[in-house]
Amino acid sequence: TVIRAAILIQNWYRFTMARLEMRRRYSLSIFQSIEYADEQDQLQLSNFFTFMLDHCTHPDSVSHIFTGPSVSQVVDEGLYLTEFEKKIDVPDSYYGPRLSFPLTVEDANALLHAFRNEQLLHARYVLQLLSETRKVLKEMPNITHLSTSYSKEITVCGDLHGNLDDLLLIFYKNGLPSEQNRYVFNGDFVDRGKNSMEILIILFAFLLIYPNDLHLNRGNHEDYIMNLRYGFTKEVSKKYKDHGKQILYLLRDVFSWLPLATIVDSKVLILHGGISDTTDLDFLNALERMRDRQDQMKERIPTTRPSKYIADHSVAGKTHRISSSGSTEPSGSNLAPDPALKEWKQILDILWSDPRSQNGCTPNKCRGGGCYFGPDVTAKLFERYNLKMLIRSHEFKPEGYEISHDGKVITIFSASNYYEEGSNRGAYIKLNPELIPRFVQYRVSKYTRRQNLRERVGTIESSALKSLREKIYAHRSELTTAFAQYDLNGTGKISVNDWAAAMESVLQLELPWRMLRSQLAQMNPDGEVDFMSCFYDLKIGQPVKEVQPALVETLCRYRKDLEIIFNIIDKDHSGLISLEEFSQTWKLFTSHLGIDVYDESLDKLVLSIDYNKDGHIDFSEFLEAFHVVHRLE
Repeated sequence: TVIRAAILIQNWYRFTMARLEMRRRYSLSIFQSIEYADEQDQLQLSNFFTFMLDHCTHPDSVSHIFTGPSVSQVVDEGLYLTEFEKKIDVPDSYYGPRLSFPLTVEDANALLHAFRNEQLLHARYVLQLLSETRKVLKEMPNITHLSTSYSKEITVCGDLHGNLDDLLLIFYKNGLPSEQNRYVFNGDFVDRGKNSMEILIILFAFLLIYPNDLHLNRGNHEDYIMNLRYGFTKEVSKKYKDHGKQILYLLRDVFSWLPLATIVDSKVLILHGGISDTTDLDFLNALERMRDRQDQMKERIPTTRPSKYIADHSVAGKTHRISSSGSTEPSGSNLAPDPALKEWKQILDILWSDPRSQNGCTPNKCRGGGCYFGPDVTAKLFERYNLKMLIRSHEFKPEGYEISHDGKVITIFSASNYYEEGSNRGAYIKLNPELIPRFVQYRVSKYTRRQNLRERVGTIESSALKSLREKIYAHRSELTTAFAQYDLNGTGKISVNDWAAAMESVLQLELPWRMLRSQLAQMNPDGEVDFMSCFYDLKIGQPVKEVQPALVETLCRYRKDLEIIFNIIDKDHSGLISLEEFSQTWKLFTSHLGIDVYDESLDKLVLSIDYNKDGHIDFSEFLEAFHVVHRLE
């Protein structure tokens, strides 16, 4: 009896744990699929800006998107420090750190203490810090070479994405950067989290103090257009209202000077994304990073139609060339012998690619840019350059790291709780002189009581399903049409298989829809799915009488893209754009995407939102009317 009872308990426990693990895995799959779909939307947006430049009736009004001001327009390069001191006063009421240059370890400690207590660094010191950082970065090569002979170990950290607590915990566990404690931070310092600015300030401060011992690689999020979508631009504008524009312009330039990769002991290659079958480290190292961005733009705008972000080391983060017809050619296609396009393909492949277990090099369709590279591609690069290991980041990992390609490729991800509290651990790597990696894992928690596994999975699952339902509602019309194709008798009910097929055909998220059905749609006693029940608990934020349902859904789906576009058009950051600018941008956007929306309906809506009838609208307020909310909330 005792043995039978023990077996029953053991089986129950295994079954419960298996169900929890299944829920955890599909929740993380939802998060990652939506994240990658969002990056594909970013590709559409980068292509739209090219389309916009070619079709806008006043191209000068949007050309600043691609060029931006030179840094000399922000402040004279030779007078950085003194000019900031003259032009920006620090009031006596400011109790944060007061920096003096050159910086010392005491200054860095003061910054750490201030940020732990949620203080802001004054804009004058931020601008001074950025200008000094730019000077140091300009002197660095594209690929930095390090040696373990100068220290016992080198610590490699992955994506931080604005999570200051993770950086503070790394420093607490592993010690502050110093001549004896060297660090490589492998890109994606910013976006998503709420403390990207503080992370940059800390890293740049230690870079100025220890330029030979702390090293920064560029990630795909150290990019102007990515920052508009994923939160960093909004964070800077909110924290530094009076000088945010100056700070953002200077940051844009600082990002373009970040090194692209680091090599340790000539054996370990560290870069943000990955490699492709055409990656050429010699070519990357020889790139003229120092050419002025404005000169680059003068070369390209009149003669080519590739995405215009070339001058910023970015192309909005996508490895695509736009042909004369406006279509995109993915990474791996044969590019014309334009040196600029070759440069850009090289850079974008190392910023955006992901490893896969299958051999070969294929376009990364999930992200919309870069490539998937297999073990054979890794082996080929290692043989050519006599390498032993590739350390990369760029990709969420539940345990904070992952080893692939027979131990030759390591992914390191340092942002814990990336999707939701408890969703993942963060990690960093300790590389010793024998180049044997040691992994240190951690998870920051905001709770005083540690959550158990069931609570953590419940939190992750709830947040993931909420995001998925919003995605579903934004495609309501397309899904309804797809369901109707299976519902030949108009009953409102279809089989589970048909429901799953319709969901995938429209959303293309590659999710286990049959498994998710119970969380998303109701089933009748006959085992058929009431497909309209997918939308029961959702609605658009504020009902707007002037808008037709089709237009509501379109505005809801493309709300994030439109916010980025309007923010770019709004050069003075007033939050207002003219009705003419709004109307022209909307027509270009719908034309580019092939969306059929009645102009008259939009015109009525825009006029109704111009409350004071001054010919301008507050676009943030306008777009807020078109977000999905959950009725239960």
